[in-house]
Amino acid sequence: MGSFPHTVCDGRAKAATRRVNCHCAVCCPPDILYTLLLNRPRPIYSVAILAVITLGLLSRRFPEFLPAALGKYPGDALWALMVFFGFGFWFRRSPTVILAVAAFAFSVAIEVTQLYHAPWIDSIRATLPGRLVLGSGFAWGDIAAYAVGVCAGVVMERWITWKNTRVGRESPRAS
Repeated sequence: MGSFPHTVCDGRAKAATRRVNCHCAVCCPPDILYTLLLNRPRPIYSVAILAVITLGLLSRRFPEFLPAALGKYPGDALWALMVFFGFGFWFRRSPTVILAVAAFAFSVAIEVTQLYHAPWIDSIRATLPGRLVLGSGFAWGDIAAYAVGVCAGVVMERWITWKNTRVGRESPRAS
């Protein structure tokens, strides 16, 4: 990310461009939560991963509480969301878009491996942990569910960072 030189960053430039480019420490110190999200605190991401795993298992265990039209796709979307949070846990300083692309590519790669059937991998898939991690059969709809899950992760991160960079700041239109 580039930053404006201090002489260019007056109050209006700060208000109009703070979220995009201005990170000079002299006049635009980043707020704490925004900085934390750029570093993605592992305890928070650990809790998010555990929460998503719990929701995913519940979506498979109690599908009657979800609309029948959704089928097994909520679990697939939550699986991809868990992958997104897992990448955020391990790659704390990576941009959100990089995490999203990596999480989606990883999810699709796991889905594509379901086209491969050999006795050794099918025996792993026959176990509960193997089925939860590797899946059991290829379906195009799963890829769409993965996209929804990863997009949900991106929206959550962007919403939190956007909301917290706006708190206590004047609107650019108000100047």
